[in-house]
Amino acid sequence: MFKKGEIYLARLNPKKGNEVGKIRPILIYQTNFLNDCEHPTTIVLPISTHLIDNSYPLRYRLNKRDNLEKNSDILCDQIRAIDNQRIISNPLTKLSLKEVLEIDKQISIVLDIEF
Repeated sequence: MFKKGEIYLARLNPKKGNEVGKIRPILIYQTNFLNDCEHPTTIVLPISTHLIDNSYPLRYRLNKRDNLEKNSDILCDQIRAIDNQRIISNPLTKLSLKEVLEIDKQISIVLDIEF
């Protein structure tokens, strides 16, 4: 199943208002405890190739690698749960532990919580 820190493609339509839509990369963000028990939904962070500089903590810049073909921003302010049927690819790449911990830090700022 999915693992926290992996990036896949997912269908995020239909979108509402300011949500991101279309087929796009997403970061698996939920705990592997839920991933390993095949929970029917997955908490993800959408990824955009529309880059915005100086957007900390709302975005985390990720350089292209493996099958992630373009430099991208992980949207830390767009956390959402999606049905697993929306995830449509094999993993494109995987983040390092250091990258996941930095995103955890940014999420904690966005949500005003302490890890």
